[in-house]
Amino acid sequence: MIQAFTETNFSANLSTEDNRIDKTVDATQIRYLIKFINDLDGSVDYCYPTSTIFDRYTLMNFTYEAVLLNVDFYAAEIHLLPSGHWKYEVYEVSWIGSVVVASGTAPANETDVLSVADTNGVVQGIVTKGILNLTEKAGTEQVQYNQHETTEGTNYIYTGN
Repeated sequence: MIQAFTETNFSANLSTEDNRIDKTVDATQIRYLIKFINDLDGSVDYCYPTSTIFDRYTLMNFTYEAVLLNVDFYAAEIHLLPSGHWKYEVYEVSWIGSVVVASGTAPANETDVLSVADTNGVVQGIVTKGILNLTEKAGTEQVQYNQHETTEGTNYIYTGN
């Protein structure tokens, strides 16, 4: 499970190497396409996080982009709203030649098939999946409560602020 806050950058350590599909290429030729699915409304967001592959896991970094229309998911940018539970699926994408994560050289989703070329990535398949618990950032909660000190004597009913 990944824990993150809305409107912030976050990182995740995900187990990928034990399920690696394309073992014919070096780890430097692998990138991961992440598919986020919102449990509430079913909306889908994709992202190619910046990643560092270690022996047993991969460190993935996601960057929050405040303006939805400016999101570049090839550059590790996401705009995940609303808060709540998001399912995630991690797809392995491999290259034979030089790796360029950009439109036209990296698949846009898990079913995207690019023309055959060493410089184009190929989705090998899903390597892991799980849940992202996206919590509202402090001060941005939809429902906010004000705490008042209790008195020792008469009980008071507070209204408003």
